[in-house]
Amino acid sequence: MIGAGDMSLRQRKTGAAFVARVSGLLIFCLLLASTPFVLAEPPVVLPPGNSGSSNAAQPDIVISNSAVPEIVSPPADTNLPSAAMLNDQTGTNGFNASLAMARYLENSRQPEKAEPVLVGLLAENVPDSIQKTALLELGAAVRQENDLPRAQSIYAQYLERWPNDVKVPEILLRQGEIFRQMGLNDLALGKFYSVMTSALALKNDQLAYYQSLVLQTQVEIADTHYLMGRFADAADFYSRLLQTGNPALNRPQIQFRLVRSLAIIGRNNEAAGQAQDFIARFPDADQVPEVRYYLAEALKAVGRNNEALQQVLLCLQGQKIKTQNDPEVWAYWQQRVGNEIANQLYQEGDFVKALQVYISLEQLDSSPGWQVPVDYQMGMTYEKLLQPQKAVDAYNQILARETEVGTNATPGLKAVFDMARWRVGFINWQTNAEAVDHSLAESATVAGNSTNKQALNNE
Repeated sequence: MIGAGDMSLRQRKTGAAFVARVSGLLIFCLLLASTPFVLAEPPVVLPPGNSGSSNAAQPDIVISNSAVPEIVSPPADTNLPSAAMLNDQTGTNGFNASLAMARYLENSRQPEKAEPVLVGLLAENVPDSIQKTALLELGAAVRQENDLPRAQSIYAQYLERWPNDVKVPEILLRQGEIFRQMGLNDLALGKFYSVMTSALALKNDQLAYYQSLVLQTQVEIADTHYLMGRFADAADFYSRLLQTGNPALNRPQIQFRLVRSLAIIGRNNEAAGQAQDFIARFPDADQVPEVRYYLAEALKAVGRNNEALQQVLLCLQGQKIKTQNDPEVWAYWQQRVGNEIANQLYQEGDFVKALQVYISLEQLDSSPGWQVPVDYQMGMTYEKLLQPQKAVDAYNQILARETEVGTNATPGLKAVFDMARWRVGFINWQTNAEAVDHSLAESATVAGNSTNKQALNNE
């Protein structure tokens, strides 16, 4: 049987433990509340480019699909209290703590856990400032879950409830990005243009914030035009962005996309100028081999063949150290620029320049799959230059690798081996025929001279 003294002692210990737990909880909440929890203003996040595209045959622009602001995550804590417990204990501080926990879950890629916290918070009788932030965070969490129609609905609800809020331009920007993710590019453009209008209409002291939003929106508009195949419009927007000279702009990416757009629509003089400027400004950029390709094509198109050839050779002689980051992309553009320009020169009858490029191309890759077709083109070029022996040497070099390839030869390689064998036979026959013709011509000349001499003697 427990005595009254023991009961009193146990009650005192239990009460002290409860007070300690509540005190610790209050300290945690007060520390969280010491910094106001407002939605972070997103930095200017420019969409990355296509250097590392998985489709090496034609790297394309990769558009950023996330406008969720970068928020510093709180330290990982496996003993975080529940949102309901925090709200019950500390009021406004508890609401802020719930927002902090939801952000933490979002930033740790757990949006499915953040969502119920935010939904529960919105169900509470909380101030407007808390409701706004919670609704924005809910939209971001749902978007992370890739439920894009629902995310649009959440942002639309925000705009309907607070149409004059300072966050309206940011919401419109997010809606535009989501529409583009959904493939609704025209609707995306409408939202992006609304960002520009709303940012100008609102009176606010956060000028730098709105300037960054406008800059990001201009980039999004240009990229959207590009994705829609409106390359002339995209080029105009990229040009305007570069003219602003804004230090926050990712100039290498924007200028690279401008070069690509100008090349696609055939504005060759402008493409060449922008490409030369890009290479001069950013000689170590990953996009340099592709830019050299556009530069060579543009120079070739306007008849500046010598300059085009120089760019091709510079591309083919690219330093190996530059290929370490993405060797496949570099190799692709080196082979493409060399092959296309060399073939164009060959078709135009400029065999000397074509041969220069083929010789450099052969050195890019030692595999039979690459060298055999290039050697065949070299043999054909030597024939055009009336150097049959060098042509035969090139074809024999091809045939010497037939055993190396063996049964692994592709149908294409087998065809090249057969054509090389036929060319060798044809050149040998042609050489013999020419020798016979020459011998007959000499015999005829000798016979003619003898006849003439005999005729003179008879006279």
